[in-house]
Amino acid sequence: MRAAYSAPARAACPPAARLGPVPARTYRIAPSILSADFARLGEEVRAVVDAGAEFVHFDVMDNHYVPNLTIGPLVCAAIRPLTKAVIDVHLMVKPVDRIVPDFAKAGADIISFHPEASEHVDRTIQLIRDAGCRPGLVFNPATPLVWLDHTLGAIDLVLVMSVNPGFGGQQFIPGALDKLRAARRRIDEEAQRSGRDVLLEVDGGVKVDNIAEIARAGADTFVAGSAIFGTKDYKATIAAMRAALAAAG
Repeated sequence: MRAAYSAPARAACPPAARLGPVPARTYRIAPSILSADFARLGEEVRAVVDAGAEFVHFDVMDNHYVPNLTIGPLVCAAIRPLTKAVIDVHLMVKPVDRIVPDFAKAGADIISFHPEASEHVDRTIQLIRDAGCRPGLVFNPATPLVWLDHTLGAIDLVLVMSVNPGFGGQQFIPGALDKLRAARRRIDEEAQRSGRDVLLEVDGGVKVDNIAEIARAGADTFVAGSAIFGTKDYKATIAAMRAALAAAG
């Protein structure tokens, strides 16, 4: 039985219309609403988008795959009418297939998942694609990139976790830089082979003072929670991130 919420009055999710072509190394800021003030969530989303964020990042945790419980499709459905920004859903849930259609109907554009949370990774990727969304694959700090050997041609986003998933506000794990470099090589090879653009996203401990180094390692999309929502001026914080990224080249 479907969850009891009213999906936005549109097709499941037309991400191509919002995302459009993805030029290589165009930087995107993706504030994670996990760190927002949930009593004012709609206002918070509008504020970060008005401040210059392109994505709105949803960290979905189930207290099973990860030791925390956060938000579900109802929240996505409530936020969707408030913004035209890309809704980027990171599923930290197991099993994963059951919840994919609900987030698609609620308005997600990108849905990414952990390979450890799926019984059949290729099937889950296709499920996301069939629902009208762009699929992504997520790599925990100790998860090898070998999963990309058989999936990179079918996904639109690679998400490298630079903390262990489950809680916001953690410190960046330096070893993630090497993984980002390795993922960037694979993505660039895929682009040369097929002409496809795959986003390389990083999540965990991203701040103004390390975002340039992370960009130089190959990331083009940056999830930041407390580093944005924990400041008084979102526009100034995102502008400082942009300045650091510009300096990174």
